Amino acid sequence: MAKEPVRVLVTGAAGQIGYALVPMIARGVMLGPDQPVILHMLDIPPAAEALNGVKMELVDAAFPLLKGVVATTDVVEACTGVNIAVMVGGFPRKEGMERKDVMTKNVSIYKSQASALEKHAAANCKVVVVANPANTNALILKEYAPSIPEKNITCLTRLDHNRALGQISERLNVQVCDVKNVIIWGNHSSTQYPDVTHATVKTPAGEKPAPELVADDAWLKGEFISTVQQRGAAIIKARKLSSALSAASSACDHIRDWVLGTPEGTWVSMGVYSDGSYNVPAGLIYSFPVTCCNGQWTIVQGIGSANNWILIAMWANFFACYEQSLTSRPFHVPGLSIDEFSRKKLDLTAEELSEEKALAYSCLS
Repeated sequence: MAKEPVRVLVTGAAGQIGYALVPMIARGVMLGPDQPVILHMLDIPPAAEALNGVKMELVDAAFPLLKGVVATTDVVEACTGVNIAVMVGGFPRKEGMERKDVMTKNVSIYKSQASALEKHAAANCKVVVVANPANTNALILKEYAPSIPEKNITCLTRLDHNRALGQISERLNVQVCDVKNVIIWGNHSSTQYPDVTHATVKTPAGEKPAPELVADDAWLKGEFISTVQQRGAAIIKARKLSSALSAASSACDHIRDWVLGTPEGTWVSMGVYSDGSYNVPAGLIYSFPVTCCNGQWTIVQGIGSANNWILIAMWANFFACYEQSLTSRPFHVPGLSIDEFSRKKLDLTAEELSEEKALAYSCLS
């Protein structure tokens, strides 16, 4: 029997990322080639004409999976009945603006959209925030949508994760699909920590630790990290526009793995609500390595090394899926090994997120 359509909201849908994202969703990149969708597209009134143009193109493309399009500037209409919300719209920082000015604008935007999701979205709606500051915007959304489970509110760090995979792939001259289990820790900002300590690469001789194959600790702790951290700025310099195609593709990856599950033995990076794992302060939206099963994410747990992480990840994912089928309680065992260098990086990005949280909360009133 044909599946019921899933309603997917994209805010800021007339913008660059939205324009790249909506055809991917309509083609099945996000939810699979057999899942019909109804697209809900929201943008601000000045973009209404452009938004209608996007709707016209979606109709003209004749996507078989696309069963309907709602294009609106009304936040209630946009949020009604949605199962998945991709929050692309936000207020960007402009030249001469203070951080608090930007935060105040985004608090206002996300308060309105969160309130509409709270009242009108489908039960168990899944949310990913893309607009920067993504982690803190997600936290604001959580405050104003208290009935949406905290595990259903996430932010996008998959773009950074994919950038890290790409850098290792290029460095080793291997296919990107042969690299896995990099980690993005922390904030979607220049303090994020791209970590390859537990990553591996598929070779003709079997899977090998990525650090062993790179064999350049200075590069891994220096240029690699800064390249991933600053990749967005480098793209703006090259294109004179921000990342759009890669951001849209990564948002699809984020939702697809969350809904359909991560491959066995593989984890991905997601900005999720911290439960205190890895000594990260609880209550932050922080990027962790996660596995996904049955529509639920679980922070990767299990003492790991370059030689035994695959077995650990597989068992952790198995037990997490098993426990999630029996109870809503989280699955906890000791975390992946964190060396001193990594510990400092994890703490640094947590400090920035704590500062952002305090700034956001000061704007809530």
